[in-house]
Amino acid sequence: MTEANPRISKAVIPAAGLGTRFLPATKATPKEMLPVVDKPAIQYVVEEAASAGLDDVLMITGRNKRPLEDHFDRNYELESALQKKGDAGRLAKVQESSDLATIHYVRQGDPRGLGHAVLCAAPHVGQEPFAVLLGDDLIDPRDPLLKRMVEVQEQSGGSVIALMEVAPEQIHLYGCAAVEATEDSDVVRVTGLVEKPDPADAPSSYAVIGRYVLDPSIFGILRKTEPGRGGEIQLTDALQQLAADEKVGGPVHGVVFKGRRYDTGDRGDYLRAIVRLACEREDLGPDFRTWLRSYVAEEM
Repeated sequence: MTEANPRISKAVIPAAGLGTRFLPATKATPKEMLPVVDKPAIQYVVEEAASAGLDDVLMITGRNKRPLEDHFDRNYELESALQKKGDAGRLAKVQESSDLATIHYVRQGDPRGLGHAVLCAAPHVGQEPFAVLLGDDLIDPRDPLLKRMVEVQEQSGGSVIALMEVAPEQIHLYGCAAVEATEDSDVVRVTGLVEKPDPADAPSSYAVIGRYVLDPSIFGILRKTEPGRGGEIQLTDALQQLAADEKVGGPVHGVVFKGRRYDTGDRGDYLRAIVRLACEREDLGPDFRTWLRSYVAEEM
């Protein structure tokens, strides 16, 4: 590791979205706090950042997001009650969330897109490379994607994005990358990006998923990026400029992910994620799988 590519220690988690796809549940509860089995989705994301060595976390929040701060804060009354009951197991789970990382918060204000949310992190990040983790994508801890992305960035500089191969008819749901092969089988050089292309116009089947390791030069580009698709400032548009001219902020690479990913971005995938994770739990899985087989056989 050289001085030009310093160790990455900061993670940014955009969490200012309104969660309209989950109404009415998200009318008063942030979508990031919806439980995935018995932990809120946002905790899985913070755990991933911490396990990759990123112990300085900035959450980009908005109105009605106070429960996020409360969840990662200490709750002395609850902890005291659990101590008096001698419930060491639940006490450890309650304390776990507040011990994961040093967490900071800043409000986005106007919801102007992912690019604008990332730009809100500029004063905190400064001139260091940093990671961005989106809460809709939960990555299984057995498949350490972020660690690999940090490794690639520290070796090559520039920015690194996470890619996953999807069916052609699904590419319109994602940002899509034009790529060139490298010497590493799981790493590609990104030469271009387009946000949610028509399948006929997609440069590849590689979709951008919600993990990024970014060079701080992205902030200067985002400040000049005009609203794009949906009238929002798109992070993909800024990354396209980096990919087109590496003199601006170094090359853009992609790590091709083939591991387990749980998409909680819509109701159907959210339910499927819960079922998959519950089935794999040692404490819940055996009984839950037995019930699930019976339910499918009898009701379906």
